[in-house]
Amino acid sequence: MAATTQQVEVFMSQRKQGKTQVAAAAKAGISERSGRRIERGHAPGSRHWRTRSDPFAEVWDEVAERLGHDPGLQPLTVLEWLQEQYPDQYPDKLLRTLQRRIKDWRARYGPDREVMFPQVHEPGRQALSDFTTLKGVVITVRGVALAHLLYHFRLACSGWCHVRVVLGGESFTALAEGLTEALERLGGVPAEHRTDSLSAAYRNLDRQARDDMTERYQALCQHYGMDASRNNPGRGHENGAIESPHGHLKRRIRQRLALRGSSDFDTLEDYRAFLASVVASIHRRNAARIRAEQAQLAPLPSRPGVDYTEVTVRVTSSSTFTLRRVLYSVPARLIGERLRVHLYDDRLVLHHGGRELLTLERLRPGAGEPRARSIDYRHVIGWLARKPRALAGLAFRNELLPDPNWRTIYQRLREQRMGDEACKRVVGALKLAADGDRATAIGRWWLDALDAGRHPTLIEIQERFRGSDPASLPAPLAGRQHALADYDGLLRGVSHG
Repeated sequence: MAATTQQVEVFMSQRKQGKTQVAAAAKAGISERSGRRIERGHAPGSRHWRTRSDPFAEVWDEVAERLGHDPGLQPLTVLEWLQEQYPDQYPDKLLRTLQRRIKDWRARYGPDREVMFPQVHEPGRQALSDFTTLKGVVITVRGVALAHLLYHFRLACSGWCHVRVVLGGESFTALAEGLTEALERLGGVPAEHRTDSLSAAYRNLDRQARDDMTERYQALCQHYGMDASRNNPGRGHENGAIESPHGHLKRRIRQRLALRGSSDFDTLEDYRAFLASVVASIHRRNAARIRAEQAQLAPLPSRPGVDYTEVTVRVTSSSTFTLRRVLYSVPARLIGERLRVHLYDDRLVLHHGGRELLTLERLRPGAGEPRARSIDYRHVIGWLARKPRALAGLAFRNELLPDPNWRTIYQRLREQRMGDEACKRVVGALKLAADGDRATAIGRWWLDALDAGRHPTLIEIQERFRGSDPASLPAPLAGRQHALADYDGLLRGVSHG
């Protein structure tokens, strides 16, 4: 008597639980032979004939038992295991046959696969953020490769989007800046904001730091009146309303770069403007849907949210402070002061008391570099001019010299065994450069002179460049020359217009 469908289901259920073929057959009330026939594909309703003999018939019980314990085993793994157990019996050409057999087994007796539930997106309901990489294209700025990510914000319903260049990798600051900028440009607020798990931003953070980041993200969303949500780690499809548009966006970028004929830009701002033009073209095609969704958005709060990380630093006696493994210089008048730093993705904004002092470009250590330095010679040149010999052993001398020309000049003077004179000459020229902001011009002229075999003294440099910049001279006063008759009129007390 043939096994019933219910007996087949009981038998396979027992096998998936790791029971032996004999035990599973007994539980299902069938013979062991019937159990073997079931696992060979001879269950009720199945095709019970083959166009050729099954090369895995003798070992299929073992294969099925392995699959019962671990349904995720790949056919290639199983074939390699069979080749180890039975040398010279199962050549590589049987892989395709084994793939079909395992696929059939999984369709009949394997575990349920994950179900994807299609969603209906309501206008004004959900926005999503994620970071992505522009693969297959190298963006350069004046020939130098730009290491960056793209922050991508998108309304799930209408497809309104915003793209921002991120220089420092995934972080709360990058997310906060991108989200704040997107909402301000959108002109309204959706009900929910969804991100991935931000695993890259959390990497190497301790529990306290992760909790702090979570609290700050929640506070930012609360400021805008949005519900904050995240998908589960490793579940990228839960962010499907932006994961798939990543591909569409990057394809548009690559196509526009192809039309442009180059992926090199003069400045970072030019690259940002290019991305804005790509986004604008997307919005033009979705204009009607975008207008309809914008009408459903909540109004923006009276002020933007906090999109920076605040850190407090103390300025050392060398007129520097260290932040995120980077040494920054500041004007010497701030030595000993505590500064509040608003840390953005691409800049540092320094505050003292309630006032903003200055903005510094944010620097990051390169690959394999434990630390980096960002030194502006103008911050300390006043005191260095009083102590020029300090340049010789200065820990951050290379970073203090404005550009490669100056570093080459100093090295050549040292090679000529000029000693203290090399320091005095370079520091004096730096002081002159700082007064007129002419470091590039002086460095280029000086190096050309050295290449020509001339060795200009500090006095020669000063005579050439001091007051030689027309921009540094006051503009002539505008006015008209009065006629002599006008003065005669004044003497007689007559007023002439």
